[in-house]
Amino acid sequence: MKNDLPSYDQLVVIDELRVGPLRLEKNRLAAPYRVRAKGLEDSTELIYSFGEPVFEPGDPGSQNLASFMAAQLALNYGLFCRHIVLDGLYDETSRRFLQAMLENTSREIYVKKFLQPNLFLTGPVASLPAEKREKYTNAELVFVNTAFSEKAPDEPWQVDQDAYCVLSSGGKDSLLSYALLKELGKEAHPIFGNESGRHWFTAVNGYRYLKETEPNTDKVWLNSDRVFAWMLRHLPFVRQDFATLRTDDYPIRLWTVAVFLVGVLPLMRKRGLGRLLIGNEYDTTRRLHHEGIPHYDGLYDQSRFFDEACSRYFAARGWGIRQFSILRPVSEFMIQKVLTQRYPELQAHQLSCHAAHEQGGRMHPCGRCEKCRRIVAMLCVIGGDPRRCGYTDEQIANALESVDPGKIKQLGPDASQLFYLLHKAGLAHAPNAKAHPEVLHLRFDKERSPLDAAPEDIRQAIYNIVLPYTEGALARDGGRWAPLEMGA
Repeated sequence: MKNDLPSYDQLVVIDELRVGPLRLEKNRLAAPYRVRAKGLEDSTELIYSFGEPVFEPGDPGSQNLASFMAAQLALNYGLFCRHIVLDGLYDETSRRFLQAMLENTSREIYVKKFLQPNLFLTGPVASLPAEKREKYTNAELVFVNTAFSEKAPDEPWQVDQDAYCVLSSGGKDSLLSYALLKELGKEAHPIFGNESGRHWFTAVNGYRYLKETEPNTDKVWLNSDRVFAWMLRHLPFVRQDFATLRTDDYPIRLWTVAVFLVGVLPLMRKRGLGRLLIGNEYDTTRRLHHEGIPHYDGLYDQSRFFDEACSRYFAARGWGIRQFSILRPVSEFMIQKVLTQRYPELQAHQLSCHAAHEQGGRMHPCGRCEKCRRIVAMLCVIGGDPRRCGYTDEQIANALESVDPGKIKQLGPDASQLFYLLHKAGLAHAPNAKAHPEVLHLRFDKERSPLDAAPEDIRQAIYNIVLPYTEGALARDGGRWAPLEMGA
């Protein structure tokens, strides 16, 4: 009897995805993306644009860095291509890193986008059976160099380990990271990724405020949103009305943070910045299994493991950059509390909504998405005023009425604690929510948030600022939380 089950092989719908050869200018990188499928070819361009010169087009160091930047977006498509050809100047360390991240991303996308519910999918592959495999990437990754010098650079970057780049988005995490560094008197450079579509609306309020108050503020313009949408048009199992569906998830991609992260590297090299901060909290490091297949819950590029992999890569290249988050032991709830109560001037410019709109020359949140409902709930519980960052009275009332403990994007204990506090304050009806007081502490866990996640020279000073807003510090010990003395 013929087996009519959908198969893994049906995911391969593109014969070749080719990136490059690149066109490099002093303040601009343009990387052609070409798709060949069923005898037809189509192309577009991925662009990074800077407000100042950051490349020397004839320099192998610039060529090598630009090549690495151009490749990142392509790592989302290893399941769907027979070949991915990267045309540029790639050293052996970069080749190994890209191959490893391609395989990891393929597995993550397979589990999170095909084995778990995804309203963007249509056709047989929407019901793929789970299959443990030795290798999840279908594509052969091929490196060629048709335009640049043949020898990759080996000169180390000259960077200062007391100068920080804060990868910024306008959300609470990057705003708090910046505020903590400034309070410590550190040289901080908030650098935003100015994506060409509406995603940028989220960053506008924070960017404008910091541009007026912090001379080191900058942005990198990129059109990755357009290239992502263009790639979706070549995947027949993705609903082609994807742009009209209201959801907090992307249809396919899971290697996204890196596309923004590499955009700040030319500025870090030019300015000599040795530390790269990404504002990720306690609950973004997860290791799970789905029908025996290990995965990171679609959050790898927000996890501690991602930070460490990038830091190892930067060290191996001689770039001297250490990437980390100073918020790893802090829950999302506590991040919101510290930002609101200690840095209200920054919190007023927070925008945590990817469906924001312009009104009266300022960006405002939609008030309806899961993230908006969650932000309003947290602000109300801590005694903050959601109106300060753009929510209307009607939006606040609707958010509190519709916030759902079954649909909130937090760890189980974190969500339960939030709804316990909402119910206790009479803001929501959640009589079955249980208290998880550990969420109100700094939590140190060997996997999610080890003590050494932040460098020793700033660690204690950061925690001394945050601790008064918490109920203390805890360490995971034998499956239980035990009090931890932080010192002074």
